[in-house]
Amino acid sequence: MPFHDPKQRAYKQVLPGMQTRTFWGEQQLLSLVDLEANTLLPAHSHPHEQSTFVLEGELTFEIDGEKTLVQAGEIMIIPSGAVHQATAGAAPVKLLDVFTPVREDLKY
Repeated sequence: MPFHDPKQRAYKQVLPGMQTRTFWGEQQLLSLVDLEANTLLPAHSHPHEQSTFVLEGELTFEIDGEKTLVQAGEIMIIPSGAVHQATAGAAPVKLLDVFTPVREDLKY
């Protein structure tokens, strides 16, 4: 199915304070992520390349030891296998993550 209305998609709880709505094709997966204020995303890595666009809010993001504050309108490209973590700021955060290849664990 090529057309999707995110408002009609149920959320999937990923971690406490983090939920997503995902959409995928054969080669990539889109994840619309909502983070509650001050949510910690623990350090992790995966074999997928990840691009993240901050839609709303701000968070402190660390990729392979390099830490920075990212805000709405900014983009991060996370290489395959890179260790990364984040902490949401004092307000809720909305992100668009794109994974390639498709992350099977985020399909539902």
